[in-house]
Amino acid sequence: TMAMSDERETDRKGFGMAMEQRTILYGTGNPAKLDAMRRRLRTLGVEVTGLNEMREKGYAIPVVSENGTTPLENARLKARAYFAAFHMPVFSCDSGLFFDNVSEEDQPGVHVRTVNGKYLTDEEMVAHYTGLVHKYGNLTAHYKNAICLILDEHSEYEAMEPSMESGKFIITDKPYARTKKGFPLDSLSLDIKTGKYYYDLPEEALDQVAVEDGFLQFFAGVLR
Repeated sequence: TMAMSDERETDRKGFGMAMEQRTILYGTGNPAKLDAMRRRLRTLGVEVTGLNEMREKGYAIPVVSENGTTPLENARLKARAYFAAFHMPVFSCDSGLFFDNVSEEDQPGVHVRTVNGKYLTDEEMVAHYTGLVHKYGNLTAHYKNAICLILDEHSEYEAMEPSMESGKFIITDKPYARTKKGFPLDSLSLDIKTGKYYYDLPEEALDQVAVEDGFLQFFAGVLR
């Protein structure tokens, strides 16, 4: 459920009308995620910048310990840290990956990139999840996603809605011929309806996989 720390309608309308002059920071250093979010939010007239662009401007990027137990807790930790550092509207997202019919010890949950305390590179992620496929067979997977948005000291919004969850998809052990930096699991991911690799889907479909419609509904509700 979307939570709001400040529901003053005048504040929300004021921010919405000023949207053309304002930019929201997306608390990610992942260029692929930034590009997908940027394309999706432009449909709402929202401009987005990312952590790498802040670094290029000379800002120090805080290191955030993502030690929450849910995607929402991690999204909140990141958004609050970046707002404290930059004092500008900021949002952060986080995901948990879950498999059907897989033992609890092998469920990634919020630790999609961290296994036994080790942060995995793109290549190590492909190797790890390929290994799980060898153990269980093709994996039926879905993401649970969350977001925390801070507009100012008095306005914090967050959500982890079913509309933000991904549809189910298949993870296979045969990597696609190419990979996209920052989205290593896409090279193992198959659309459950067509059996096509994600990389063979049109860009609009890939953007929706990366940024589900629930995120657009969240922003439309907050910034209306």
